[in-house]
Amino acid sequence: MSETNQLGKPTGAFIGASWIALGLGMAVYFIGLWNAKMELNEKGFYLTVFLFGLFAAVSLQKAVRDKSEEIPVTPIYLGIAWFALLASLLLLAIGLWNAELLLSEKGFYGIGFAMSLFAVVAVQKNIRDLAAHRAVYPDQHVRPNFLDKPDF
Repeated sequence: MSETNQLGKPTGAFIGASWIALGLGMAVYFIGLWNAKMELNEKGFYLTVFLFGLFAAVSLQKAVRDKSEEIPVTPIYLGIAWFALLASLLLLAIGLWNAELLLSEKGFYGIGFAMSLFAVVAVQKNIRDLAAHRAVYPDQHVRPNFLDKPDF
């Protein structure tokens, strides 16, 4: 195995798949919200829970990664990150349980939410892995010369 792969540089296919999964999950969730026959405040609730969940997942992933790389992470921050993620999941579950939606619509939101949470963690991991790889191998990430020409 090459030294580059040992560093954990993600492949282009995995990076692309992660972004596509995030875009697809968000699109599914937002299309569902757009087409839903519910009050505007309910749509706002589901949008806020979705954004809160994405932020909590990224924050937790960063905290766990920092801790594994022996970067100081306070236990209170790690606890808050876990709490925020679990709170977003619980809020979505309670909201869907009490919503007057078809079971298929509830599943639609749940799958979009779960897919987006998974994908946002993968995207964050890829960004961090690429940054670590660039720090160790800066000469492998040189900007192509043709981009600097004023021909464009």
